Amino acid sequence: MSGFDGERYSRQTRFAGVGADGQRKLAAASVAVVGCGALGGAVAVTLARAGVGTLRLVDRDVPELSNLPRQLLFDEADVAAGLPKAVAAARHLARINSAGRYEPVVVDLAAANVAEVLGGVDVIVDGSDNFEVRFLVNEFACRQGVPWVYGGAIGAEGRVLAIVPGRTACLRCLVPEPPAPGALPTCDTAGIIGPAALVVGAVEAAQAMRLIVGGPVDSRLLVCDLWSDAWRTVDLTALAAAGCPTCRGGDYPWLEGRVGATAATLCGRDAVQVLPATRVAIDLEAVAGRLAAVGAVSANAWMVRAEVEPGIQLSVFADGRAIVTGTRVEPHARGIVARYLGG
Repeated sequence: MSGFDGERYSRQTRFAGVGADGQRKLAAASVAVVGCGALGGAVAVTLARAGVGTLRLVDRDVPELSNLPRQLLFDEADVAAGLPKAVAAARHLARINSAGRYEPVVVDLAAANVAEVLGGVDVIVDGSDNFEVRFLVNEFACRQGVPWVYGGAIGAEGRVLAIVPGRTACLRCLVPEPPAPGALPTCDTAGIIGPAALVVGAVEAAQAMRLIVGGPVDSRLLVCDLWSDAWRTVDLTALAAAGCPTCRGGDYPWLEGRVGATAATLCGRDAVQVLPATRVAIDLEAVAGRLAAVGAVSANAWMVRAEVEPGIQLSVFADGRAIVTGTRVEPHARGIVARYLGG
């Protein structure tokens, strides 16, 4: 998108924070949206309508019927077609704004491909569902000096943080280590309401627009709860100055493959073992409680087992390992673990 339609964006350019110069910057910008589900879909729709020139849409999954209450990019026809989310999203966005460029990338983002997938963009926006991907994106952004926006939503709660390497706190400043598998609720265990995802996605998109047009950089974390109508911000300036190993020390363990979950197909079995990024003791009782919201659970002192989807069984061990039975596809198994255990 080399220019912009003055009539189409007339209301947006009248806003002093954007103006004609800002609209030209949006038209020339390239943004990667990592994850095209509830958050990423809201981000992508908003940025496409705002006139961002290129959207790179990164997702490893396909739409499911249970996505539709909160993922506004997809409909029942997409579920029936079975196209990857990134491809379906690109087609929908092209109908919304045909002047934009939409690049679907159907991959499981990892250290081996992150430079190829995210290279060359001006801003990265988080629409992912797990901290492993977020830590990887954070390290790539810090090393390359690319601003990015972190966002998350569970239940009715959400949080958003704009990260500008060298100027603000990064994700590792806020979360020094990724949560242990099962330590935090996920959308599949605790649920989520559509408005929470839409609000977080809208704020993420606004932060991305502000970064593109050169607006003021905000180092505060936004935390909201739409059910209790509570909103607050947390100033992270002190964290940014505290000597973070990544954004201040240049330590990139996820990017360099020194840590991170690994997966391996088990010999002779229709199953994949997924190892956590770090070996930690798991609260099996808490894991069992969360998985009980999904399906029947059996548990003992060493493990928890649940049928989380038809034909898919998830076994979680006290040392953080997980075995996904019912698939031999490693990215699928990692996705199951991320969906139900987080991390």
